[in-house]
Amino acid sequence: MVNHTPSKGAHRLSHVSRLTLLALLSLALPAALGAQAADTVAAESSQDALRLGERMYREGLLPSGEPMRAVVQGDIPVDGTMFSCESCHLRSGVGSIEGTVITLPTNAGWLFQPYRGARMTEIARERLPDHLRREESRPAYTEEGLARALRVGVDPAGRKLEAVMPRYFLDDDDMAVMIHYLENLSAEPSPGVTESTLHFATVISEGVDPEARAAMLLPLEAHVEATNTQTRHQERRATSGPFFKEEKYTAYRRLDLSVWELSGSPDTWRKQLEAHYEAKPVFALLGGITAGPWWPIHEFCEDNQIPALFPITDFPVVSESDWYTLYFSKGWYQEGEAVARYLRGQDDIGPEVSVVQLFHDDPEGRALSRGLRETRRELGQPEVLDRVLDSNEILDKRFWRNLTESHGEAVFVLWLRGQDLANLDTLAESEGWPQLVFMSGPLLGEDIPDLPEAVRSFTFLTYPYSLPGEKPRADLAIRQWLNSKHIPITDERIQSKMYVLGWMLAGTIKMMRHDFYRDYFLDVTDMMRDQYYSVATYPRLSFGPGQRYASKGCYLVQVGPGPEPELIKKAGWVIH
Repeated sequence: MVNHTPSKGAHRLSHVSRLTLLALLSLALPAALGAQAADTVAAESSQDALRLGERMYREGLLPSGEPMRAVVQGDIPVDGTMFSCESCHLRSGVGSIEGTVITLPTNAGWLFQPYRGARMTEIARERLPDHLRREESRPAYTEEGLARALRVGVDPAGRKLEAVMPRYFLDDDDMAVMIHYLENLSAEPSPGVTESTLHFATVISEGVDPEARAAMLLPLEAHVEATNTQTRHQERRATSGPFFKEEKYTAYRRLDLSVWELSGSPDTWRKQLEAHYEAKPVFALLGGITAGPWWPIHEFCEDNQIPALFPITDFPVVSESDWYTLYFSKGWYQEGEAVARYLRGQDDIGPEVSVVQLFHDDPEGRALSRGLRETRRELGQPEVLDRVLDSNEILDKRFWRNLTESHGEAVFVLWLRGQDLANLDTLAESEGWPQLVFMSGPLLGEDIPDLPEAVRSFTFLTYPYSLPGEKPRADLAIRQWLNSKHIPITDERIQSKMYVLGWMLAGTIKMMRHDFYRDYFLDVTDMMRDQYYSVATYPRLSFGPGQRYASKGCYLVQVGPGPEPELIKKAGWVIH
């Protein structure tokens, strides 16, 4: 087969000549495709071709592993790793809007049928480019037409695509793989979707405190009930509404929420989750709470491509590549991360100053210490000196004196609980007291007032939430909503998180229209505006493509004087 990838000599062709050549070469594609067996694509099995096409679409890499090559804006050379198809068309292929650039869908249901402009008001239509105002703006793509569009930027109606759309240099085999992927991209509605209902589930493990269980579940059920009991008769309109609002009304779905109960060891949860899912497939998981780790649920969702929104956990899976679970934050890990980033920005604390962290060998201590350790490495800082406390170790005055004598004017990061504070004032008695001490505010919890006065001047607490009294309006709004639903106010932190989840869920579903694809569900969530006023627990929640931790920072505070001290903000929101 002739390789259509341009040679060095081809790059010396004029832009017009190069595109003309590619247009002629693209005519060979249908014949190449027709010569293949039905279950193979470019000598690859259908499944392998989908995998390779997915990499082309998401990462901009050819099946060979080399970057895809293209030009934009007429003659600017780019490679696929600079911005992939997913960057603009989204993971689901349903498209996006960035400023004045409208990126149309590239999924199967849109490409391979005629595009008839959306029914909309004349005011809305006036905002569209001229070629999109027509009732039928282009015929359906064929494989030949799609190859031509990708290579020379011309659609089936003969119109040029936007100049920001790359014109790709793809040979026949690579083009066949890409088209095969697009033919299957968001081609069918995801599991958990029927003509009338979107099915969701929430996960609760045994051992969860009953008050915490109710704080998570009752607000979530109230949101679902509110959607299903709207007084505007959406179901009737879905079957007999006015024709010019057909797209809006027929997209309406009732919400169904199942509760998936888990029991036993976390190692057994995966099989239980699979049994629940086999009995009743769901579109996504909402909330959820466990008395233990979240990783079994995370891995189940990742492997089955099931979105999971905002579980209540302080032990999320911290990953830069996993896609399907959106967390409120990185939990305990984020506090260690914040300390590392804060220290990196302090000019008076050089690399010669040792950073010593003490922690108990328990889940909280391991997560906190890992956040500090891994982020220091990521930032190119010297290794942290770890000191793991034995379960029977006594933190008496001698312990603290030995610690300061061993390390001098080091920075101490003490991931300790309230019962560990009794002799901490010994740090202030030492001639070589530490330059700085960091501790976790949430780990101390209600014992923060017990922090000895003698160490408060050089001790910083990590605090990954809104400060007490910082967001009175949001607090009031949530309490009023809970009262209106006859839900007793108990664990306000959990309840406020579920309030945000329910509020966002309703908006996300409306924005999806008929496009009930799981990846699009997350794409739409990623495009949410930053949330300030509906959020009480955090200063803000921010979103972006592929971002999986919505609260991205942590305050550093000091404890004021007296037995009922104020938390004094000493550093702004340290962002990861």
